[in-house]
Amino acid sequence: MGSLVAALASWLDAKANQGQWLIRIEDIDKERCQHRYSQLIIEQLSKCGLRHDAEIVYQSQRQRVYETYIKKLEQQHVLYRCLCSRANIWRALNQANDQTRTQSLIYPGTCRENLLHVPSSEKELGITDNDKVEKPFSLRIKTMNQPLQWHDRRMGEQIQNIFTQVGDFVVKRSDGPYSYQLCVVADDIEQSVTHVVRGEDLLDNTPRQNYLYQLFNHTPPIYLHVPLVKNKQGEKLSKQNFAPAIDLASPQSTLTTMRSAAIFLGLHLTIKPNSSLSEHLLDWTRQWSLKFPLNLSNA
Repeated sequence: MGSLVAALASWLDAKANQGQWLIRIEDIDKERCQHRYSQLIIEQLSKCGLRHDAEIVYQSQRQRVYETYIKKLEQQHVLYRCLCSRANIWRALNQANDQTRTQSLIYPGTCRENLLHVPSSEKELGITDNDKVEKPFSLRIKTMNQPLQWHDRRMGEQIQNIFTQVGDFVVKRSDGPYSYQLCVVADDIEQSVTHVVRGEDLLDNTPRQNYLYQLFNHTPPIYLHVPLVKNKQGEKLSKQNFAPAIDLASPQSTLTTMRSAAIFLGLHLTIKPNSSLSEHLLDWTRQWSLKFPLNLSNA
């Protein structure tokens, strides 16, 4: 239900503002993501009347795009190799007796001065055919010790100092995949995304993404973070806490499910209960345009 709420909110926002609604399958971690699940998501969205307006993008097929963006960061000398494991970070934070940092795993900058320039080839590294790389490394990006401000259409003005509250963050993992932060920014730029609507659990990711937009000399999209659907324990619904699947077994159960999602978003059931799903979507789109009017001066 949580995923459906976010999908419905983003679809309504696009339609209320004569925009295109895009589907992107974020399957960059191939070990965790399987194609059959992606297909199921697309089929479920279609059953709910949420159909995409452009070709679906699969992150697993865009390695070359992300490498291009890594090279752009490399040229600015803001990347460095990090050999730290999660356990290394815990130890460093504990030694600093910084309990706040220990709880949130803010990167302490252990490898920050190791290498300011990331070589683009083995030749630059001085590696020959007979050499072995000692240890796999991730790529981290240097952050600035200054607050970054931005505006959310629902939650208002936001501020975060990435350096003190997050630390230098990973843009490519030591086991190969590019990070979520890098991929979504690269894809948003490539797809000309202007507005992002998503769950508020991603609110604190936004400053890192906006920082990347700055480095890529690109204007960030306009954000709207919607509330999370939670269980009785106050936890976000997810596979980890065995959240039940949505019921799309019949047109009537699908409509009931969609009505529940709309009510959660603060929309009203102003038309007859036996109206079609398309009629409900049209009515909710009108309501959405009033609930979250778009500031066209920022569009």
